[in-house]
Amino acid sequence: MLGCNEKAYDIYKKINPIEHSLTIDMADKYKVEPYVVEADICSEGNLAGRGGWTWYTGSSALMYKLQVEYIFGIKVKQGVLSLSPCVPNEWKEFEVKLKYYDAEYNIKYVRANKDEMIVDGKEEKEIQLQKSGKYHITKYFK
Repeated sequence: MLGCNEKAYDIYKKINPIEHSLTIDMADKYKVEPYVVEADICSEGNLAGRGGWTWYTGSSALMYKLQVEYIFGIKVKQGVLSLSPCVPNEWKEFEVKLKYYDAEYNIKYVRANKDEMIVDGKEEKEIQLQKSGKYHITKYFK
């Protein structure tokens, strides 16, 4: 069974359209837009690998939720932000920008031997989101 760091990303890669269009041969088989989430992919016969039901909002919403909440670990509940990333082991550092009303949150994730969050120089467990301002967050994760 895959661990946290591999499971969410493994699922993401399976449904990510670009992963089905990495070569001309793959794109020819896939036959749908490589920038739109498909609702299904044929698995049998001469249509195996072909995408279908693109521009289907249900699958787009699920992919967005998978990326934001389960891979980047960004969760907002009642105006409180928490971060618990679940990324592949080879991801050592990455950044995400979050807009909340007129506020900008620049989040830098750093793989380290600790699990802490620094918000504008102060260690915090969670963040009460503000509707304006600019904030810098460094999320250290194992």
